[in-house]
Amino acid sequence: MEYQKTRDILHVMKLLGHRNIMHTLIHTDLVDFGSEEYVCKAANTVEDATALVEDGFDCVCEVDGVKIFHKRK
Repeated sequence: MEYQKTRDILHVMKLLGHRNIMHTLIHTDLVDFGSEEYVCKAANTVEDATALVEDGFDCVCEVDGVKIFHKRK
């Protein structure tokens, strides 16, 4: 589940205490990622963007000065 949230295999390897990346890869193959469904939000101010990041949203892009965020459902 940690790999599904972060998509950082090295982080998961350290978290699990593996010395060999192959062991971690075996465990991540067991994860069913299902569909890639996201909740999307927009931020016009620094305060809005900060609140979204604190809630687990990731910044995807900026359009016309508005930052677009998403996180998995």
